[in-house]
Amino acid sequence: MHRFVSIALSFAAFAFCAAAGAQPDYPSKPVRLITPFSPGGAIDIYSRLIAEPLGRRLGQNVVVEAIAGANTIIGTQALARAAPDGHTFMITTMSTVVNNRILFAKSLPYDPDKDLAPITQLSYGTVLLLGSAKAPYTDLKSLIAWTRAQNRPVTYGSWGIASWGHLAGQIMKRDLGLNLEHVPYKGDVTAINDVQNGALDISFASPTSAKPRIASGAIRAIAMTGPQRSASMPELATFSEQGVPNVDLAIWVGAYAPAGTPRPIIDRLQRELKAVVGLAEVKERMVTQGQTPVANTPEEFVANVRADFPKWDQLIKASGAKLE
Repeated sequence: MHRFVSIALSFAAFAFCAAAGAQPDYPSKPVRLITPFSPGGAIDIYSRLIAEPLGRRLGQNVVVEAIAGANTIIGTQALARAAPDGHTFMITTMSTVVNNRILFAKSLPYDPDKDLAPITQLSYGTVLLLGSAKAPYTDLKSLIAWTRAQNRPVTYGSWGIASWGHLAGQIMKRDLGLNLEHVPYKGDVTAINDVQNGALDISFASPTSAKPRIASGAIRAIAMTGPQRSASMPELATFSEQGVPNVDLAIWVGAYAPAGTPRPIIDRLQRELKAVVGLAEVKERMVTQGQTPVANTPEEFVANVRADFPKWDQLIKASGAKLE
């Protein structure tokens, strides 16, 4: 059994630090919010949506810092090295603690169980498969037929190795026998740009990054991942509805602090993040971005990730995705 399943994902790292007692002066300075993705991308936008109302509730500015690179590894290392005093935390996707530890098992420079402290699972979301508005395909059936007719590999983009977009493409390649070539990017915005200008055939991307281009007519949405249609794009059919199963898992966004952060601070951040996610204007924008708000407790966060890990482990290995 993978060791991830046998541990409580970072709980040992901060051991809840219950003895630390209350933190009456927290926060005593601006709070740094790391997003390990490129500026202007979905998680950067997501983090900035949360930062302003969170700062109001904390009584200090929350400053978003995008530290992209190496499939979230560089930004995560920056978090792990930060002082565990609650003045630095991170918003990231499951790639950081699930996907990376499977594909980078022998070389991951941080240990999610020892270096990160879970705060809350903020939301679940979906991912879109995009093509150029000039392309001859409009849905999965016509895309598959077009791909099979090409005398070359069809390129598809994602926001990094082992990302959900990377894996979804590998599942299509495996299950449908398609000649697909993965092109990893630091963020999905650059991949969308390349689809629009013809340098890339298709790409997976978040609704946040893609919807403005879809609305402008520059790109076309072909399908969405997840078990059901998104309330923000009810007209777009899922992969399963279009005859391609195994692409129906939702991805999550979560918040982490450095290991050793006192439990009272973890609890304060969780409460304030839950309140922010519950604000009508924030919730509305999250739904528009294809996200379903959650904002659970650290214990619930850990339980959910631990329960889902075997499915992701099997999916990643079965997809044939490898380090590139």
